[in-house]
Amino acid sequence: MGWPPRSSSAMASSPNCYQLDIRTYRRPFKQPLLTSHGKWSIREGAIVRITHPQGTVGYGEIAPIPWFGSESLSEALDFCRSLEGEWSPEQLDGIPNRLPACQFALESAWHAIDTERSNQNEVQSMLDICGLLPSGHLALEAFPLLLQQGHTTLKWKIGLGSPSQEQGWLQQLRAALPAHIGLRLDANGGFDADGAVQWLQLCDRLDIEFLEQPLPPSEFRTLLQLDQAFMTPIALDESVATLQGLHCCYHQGWRGIYVIKPAICGSPSKVSRFCLEHQLDVVLSSSLESPVGQGACVTLARTLDSHRAIGFGIDHLLQPIPDNWPDCLWLESSTE
Repeated sequence: MGWPPRSSSAMASSPNCYQLDIRTYRRPFKQPLLTSHGKWSIREGAIVRITHPQGTVGYGEIAPIPWFGSESLSEALDFCRSLEGEWSPEQLDGIPNRLPACQFALESAWHAIDTERSNQNEVQSMLDICGLLPSGHLALEAFPLLLQQGHTTLKWKIGLGSPSQEQGWLQQLRAALPAHIGLRLDANGGFDADGAVQWLQLCDRLDIEFLEQPLPPSEFRTLLQLDQAFMTPIALDESVATLQGLHCCYHQGWRGIYVIKPAICGSPSKVSRFCLEHQLDVVLSSSLESPVGQGACVTLARTLDSHRAIGFGIDHLLQPIPDNWPDCLWLESSTE
């Protein structure tokens, strides 16, 4: 089932007596992630639960990444807690654009009431998942296991060490991988123009699927020029983190690849409509959310029907969650 339009008759006929509840969670990483903003040790987020008067429930997830342009968790909680209690789906239209993680969570929770809840297993079974390699030389040791797990596309983060070393490891990695295995590189906006050119020249020789966000979003014009100058496509990520960024880059002329993190991009129905109307070349990517958020992303992925593997091979990075997730969050609070 695709994502319904926000003006659907289902919304118009919904009674104004739903119940909204929120619970926070903290999920540690197995090893802290290194980001341009320092070490990230714990994934903090929240689950919203919308209950129909007849007892059916829908869950949505708030999984913000502020340095990507979303609101902070505290900002999201302040807003959602102001809505706790009796809730109406008409309130979805009142969520400000500065709160894209709230838009995603509340709309997906409302949508989930009338659909089967997607889960982590469904993500693995229904869609082609891109496997995430560890950074640095460890990628050379890790890729065989990812291939055994069935991944046909792999992603490797670059720009974390010496360019000469990383480029050497990349050549070894590409030579070791079977020819049919796709390989993506992600720079997280960490290069300057000269560095991006150097990497793109190498990518053109090695058959790389795409180079993701080699320059920061402020360098859009240079990104556009580089995308037109090399065979290896450039994919925008940080530049299109929110729906506003998506609109902006498209209307400034970007016709390349868009890496979209649904959990921080905003209203799923609006994201879906924009991508389909403009026939965007889309890769959906994780915001390191739990199966609740992943399930909503599966719904969006089905709607967009992209031919590219989605970037959700991240569960090995985080500590496992209980089998009765997210119901356990409400069970825990009831026993306190």
